[in-house]
Amino acid sequence: MNGFLKRGFSRSLIPAVIVLILFVILVSPARRYIYYGYQHLGAKLGLNFNNIASQSYVNWIKSQSEELEKDNEAVFLNRNVKFKDAVASQRNDILGQSTVPSGEKWVEVDLSNQRLYMKEGDKTVGNFLISSGKWAPTPKGEWRIWTKLRYTRMKGGSKALRTFYDLPNVPYTMYYNQGYGIHGAYWHNNFGQPMSHGCINMRPEEAGIVYNWADVGTRVVVHS
Repeated sequence: MNGFLKRGFSRSLIPAVIVLILFVILVSPARRYIYYGYQHLGAKLGLNFNNIASQSYVNWIKSQSEELEKDNEAVFLNRNVKFKDAVASQRNDILGQSTVPSGEKWVEVDLSNQRLYMKEGDKTVGNFLISSGKWAPTPKGEWRIWTKLRYTRMKGGSKALRTFYDLPNVPYTMYYNQGYGIHGAYWHNNFGQPMSHGCINMRPEEAGIVYNWADVGTRVVVHS
């Protein structure tokens, strides 16, 4: 009888233990890293839990107007950040080199070195620091830019795990793989280190150089 009561009492504690575990997770400073592990484990298992990889997100991109929004309230990792615009100069040269095409234009992204290279055939005409995926992995592979937007809104992450972002007027965006894109990032200045939810972040003015140089259909190669 006592054993039965103990087993029943132990089972009744299970929901309370689960609630306690969830509470600890939600108040823990490590909750962002729980999200990080969840996203990266999914990628290793061949699953993608990132909302920007969904067709609904792509449809949302297609519905956007590309116009500058008057509402400039921006949130990154659950914190308000200031919006600042940056206009890239219309340069005919990159780093002092002529950009008269000597071969196919294509973009190389090296995740190990956190750099983006502008290529014309086998010639590099520009290279810049980037920030790739931290809270979700940046997929590796080869695609082509399917749309370019001077401004776009990006939204995703988790409010509960404090990885939520809602960013209006993301500048110089070039989507190449579903909702994964190369774009300017005004909400941080930590380029050279992973900082994104899977996209390729660049300094806004440098993203603008790539944006003005690349076309819809330009090949994008991402590797480690």
